[in-house]
Amino acid sequence: MSVKSRIEITLTDNLEPERLIVIDESHQHAGHQPDITGTGETHMRVRIVSKKFSGMSRLDRHRTVNALLKPELDAGLHALAVEASAPGEPTRW
Repeated sequence: MSVKSRIEITLTDNLEPERLIVIDESHQHAGHQPDITGTGETHMRVRIVSKKFSGMSRLDRHRTVNALLKPELDAGLHALAVEASAPGEPTRW
């Protein structure tokens, strides 16, 4: 299973998002960081809207996503960009 798929499953199971997009941006960073994952998936962007983020600060939202994805980061995911919103909040996507 791909890193992207595992991220989608983990966030869906834990945050029940209304919207979720996981984008593999690894190709934009070729040669930037050695690929220790063996999959070529080293840089991901997560765009997520979840009611579980209501009342949370931006920092707490990022901490929540990072904590859930810690196994992926520990396994070699080098970079994770997070765009997290609660329902009704404006998004740039």
